[in-house]
Amino acid sequence: MNNYAQKQNFFLSQITDKSNDKRDFSGYDLSGIDLRGVDLSGINLMDADLQGANLAQANLAGANLDRANLMHASLREVNLSETFLCYANLVGTDLAYANLCNAVLKGAKLNQSNLWGASLCNVDLSEADLRDARLIEASLIEAKLIDSNLSNAKLCGAILMEANLNQANLTGADLTWANLMEANLIEADVTEANLANAKLLGTIMPDGIIDYRAFYASEINHPCVNTSQ
Repeated sequence: MNNYAQKQNFFLSQITDKSNDKRDFSGYDLSGIDLRGVDLSGINLMDADLQGANLAQANLAGANLDRANLMHASLREVNLSETFLCYANLVGTDLAYANLCNAVLKGAKLNQSNLWGASLCNVDLSEADLRDARLIEASLIEAKLIDSNLSNAKLCGAILMEANLNQANLTGADLTWANLMEANLIEADVTEANLANAKLLGTIMPDGIIDYRAFYASEINHPCVNTSQ
């Protein structure tokens, strides 16, 4: 393409052409493209470069974005339900209020991403990198976070009911006011995590490598903590 405008117009016409049954754009360079509000459901963007793209409010339900580069892209309020994002690069990506229910993000890089208020029910984030991610008030009901890295992540007010955090790294994470009812924290590392006012009713607590003093310190410094709530 000779310039950005040509690239934008060409790919927009091709991607939105549903007469193209395959809609296969794997490996394409779509960096910086503006696809706000576009219906991209079921599209194949595996290995595509979408760095800095604007996909806010787009519909990507059921799409294949495995190994795609979405670094610093805008995906606010995007529909990514049942989407494949295994090993995708989402570093610094804005996913505020996005719908990622039933999506598969195994091994994805989400460090420093913004997932404020996002819906992540039944999402697979096993082995994902979520260091310093913002998951404030996000819904992670029944989420799979096995062996994920959530160190220094902000999970204040997040709903983690029945989430599987087996062997997850939660060192330094902010879990204040989080709902961890019936969550699985076996072998999770919660060293220096802040669990003040977190709901822990029925929670399977950490074992083995865990520093239990993190819990005791929270209870001492925050007397309002009530694990029976």
